[in-house]
Amino acid sequence: MTYQEKEISKNQLERTIQVLDLDEGIRIENESDMIFVNKSAKRYLINTSTKEKEEFTYCKNVLEVLDFLKDKMDKDCKIFFY
Repeated sequence: MTYQEKEISKNQLERTIQVLDLDEGIRIENESDMIFVNKSAKRYLINTSTKEKEEFTYCKNVLEVLDFLKDKMDKDCKIFFY
């Protein structure tokens, strides 16, 4: 199995989160931090990582994830699906 990732647009983010499988993830690269979105069997895990610290947030559904991300994403961030 090979590891592949592709860049996606902000317009594709909601749909990508909805169809996220257990072995897939999303990486958001901001200027000052990186955000990782993964899914377990029952919830979503959001890992916000800076040079100083890591924070973990759990969400029950896609709307909670999008609500959390809306203020955390830079205007010029890059989003990758892997």
